[in-house]
Amino acid sequence: MNHKILIVEDEPGLVLALTDLLTNEGYQMEAATDGEAGLHLASSGHFDLIVLDVKLPGKNGFDVCRDLRQRGMNTPILMLTARGQVIDKVLGLKLGADDYLTKPYEPMELLARVEALLRRGSSLSLKLGEIFQFGSVEVDFRKIEVRHHGERVELTAREFELLRYFIEQREAVVSRSQLLREVWGYDEEAMTRTVDVHVGLLRQKLEDDAANPRHFLTVRGHGYRFVTQLEEAGA
Repeated sequence: MNHKILIVEDEPGLVLALTDLLTNEGYQMEAATDGEAGLHLASSGHFDLIVLDVKLPGKNGFDVCRDLRQRGMNTPILMLTARGQVIDKVLGLKLGADDYLTKPYEPMELLARVEALLRRGSSLSLKLGEIFQFGSVEVDFRKIEVRHHGERVELTAREFELLRYFIEQREAVVSRSQLLREVWGYDEEAMTRTVDVHVGLLRQKLEDDAANPRHFLTVRGHGYRFVTQLEEAGA
């Protein structure tokens, strides 16, 4: 296993614990203890995953995440947030994080999240043809590039994987649990809010009117349905 992970965390004890845990699983590790150093290292593009704490000296985790996405970095990001801070979780996802984990956490849960993100990140190399078009959106699976009305749209690795899955399952109704299992790689009913946030982000980026989506449709009581032909949303 040659995956390389960057930890951006200012608590020395937690850095040591995370490094030991992930090194024992065969991962290569590097660490930064403040936001500026983390941003510098992460921008190198040499990492397969970034574990990013929210509360950091200097530049906080939200700013680091935002800056990385604005620079076009699609490396999966797992954010660490304080227990019960729902707003932190939602904000992190909106800024481009792929997943979040609340402190304190169980080591096995962290490993499961890491494995799922790395697995899904590597699957982005799979092609679904080369170009797929719907409405005013063009998806290039070879370049992992998306354009809306001809303008390039920056998607996180998780958003791109979710879009890919929707395209594969086009016209079919898919539940939140199914999306969580197939796109995130784990099955926890409590995490379905994560799915809703990411679908909302796709709507904001790829729908002409996010408030009245015509491709990423909500099917009340069931989940979502992705359609290629324009139709009125049923939600």
